Amino acid sequence: MDVTISPSRLSGRVRAPPSKSYTHRAILAAGYGDGATVRNPLFGADPRATMRAVRAYGGTVQARDDSVEIEGFRGTPQPPDDVIECANSGTTMRLVTATAALCDGLAVLTGDDSLRSRPQGPLLAALSDLGARAESTRGNGQAPLVVGGPIPGGSVAIPGDVSSQYITALLMAGAVSERGIDIELTTELKSAPYVEITLDVLSAFSIDVERTPEGFRVPGNQTYDASEYSVPGDFSSISYLLAAGVLCGEELTVTGAQPSAQGDSAIVEIVERMGGAVEWEREGGEIRTSASELTGIEVGVGDTPDLLPTIAVLGAAAGGETRITDCEHVRYKETDRVSAMATELEKMGAVVEEEEDKLTVVGEETDLVGTAVEGYDDHRIVMALSVAGLVAEGETTVEGAEHVDVSFPDFFDVLSGLGADVSS
Repeated sequence: MDVTISPSRLSGRVRAPPSKSYTHRAILAAGYGDGATVRNPLFGADPRATMRAVRAYGGTVQARDDSVEIEGFRGTPQPPDDVIECANSGTTMRLVTATAALCDGLAVLTGDDSLRSRPQGPLLAALSDLGARAESTRGNGQAPLVVGGPIPGGSVAIPGDVSSQYITALLMAGAVSERGIDIELTTELKSAPYVEITLDVLSAFSIDVERTPEGFRVPGNQTYDASEYSVPGDFSSISYLLAAGVLCGEELTVTGAQPSAQGDSAIVEIVERMGGAVEWEREGGEIRTSASELTGIEVGVGDTPDLLPTIAVLGAAAGGETRITDCEHVRYKETDRVSAMATELEKMGAVVEEEEDKLTVVGEETDLVGTAVEGYDDHRIVMALSVAGLVAEGETTVEGAEHVDVSFPDFFDVLSGLGADVSS
């Protein structure tokens, strides 16, 4: 599906969608235990993949209007009857690959073309070191994967600069292993706030994790225990709403934005640094914003890779240069988001310089012009380019708009409700 967006002025109130990162972890945590009710979950394509995995390992999942009721597999996942289809969800694949290493038998995990191109090798190597069978069927460290156990636990070394999801996977599985898992990080941990989200959820489910000089240790033989869990609002999704607000908002208020462990809440400070009119009432969870004259800044995204597409669009509409640094790992998401944003913003008239670990957008030399842009089957690219379309001259057509279902299923309905000129 394609959508066409024209220049617009936005106003009104909108509630932030639930956090995808918290939803994944809460659903799997409930699966590892006796079960729980997960309230205010994100009913997107990626969390549905994690729900399927919990069912595949022997749990039951019942979706309600605003909750998910889960009966868990009590720390002992069963070998699945069929292949676990992770679709486009890298979080699902990595987290439940470690779950498979607890099975007394084998699991096969796969996904779509994009997911089958993403790196899983460091996690497979770590699970092999812990005693699991953990293989890529093509021998290239990519899905399809064949994984089985059960692993007893132990010590393992793994890089921290490829994906923090490897660390999350080992922590969650290690808590119900016999001996627990000691994790030594062999490189700097990138995207560290996502591990903080994991620790937040594990604590809510009564799981203890220790920080060590080398990394983390999760004791074994623990029990996931929580009767219910409420998912907070998603700051990755809020970033598109804030960007729209400071680019073309008359007065736009986002609710459901309470502080949490999400690193992407940094978008508020980033917009403020660029000169955006933003007021965050933290206790009430409301962010108010309006159209502002922006100035380019330098910002590192080592801990906030999902913000790169949003910042790139803000930079294209700002004065001066916006330099996004520490972004090489952003190339290993659903698509190479560094290259994708450079290519598509250039189509819209932006002056962009792409380096391996840096993206520079020269806003002072940019007048955005509507055109047809590719979404790369990537929800974050689609949403960021749609925001750019709100301030580009003429019409912007974004291809593959249906992929917003991954994290913000009603994104275009929300934009339309705020006054955006959107058609499909």
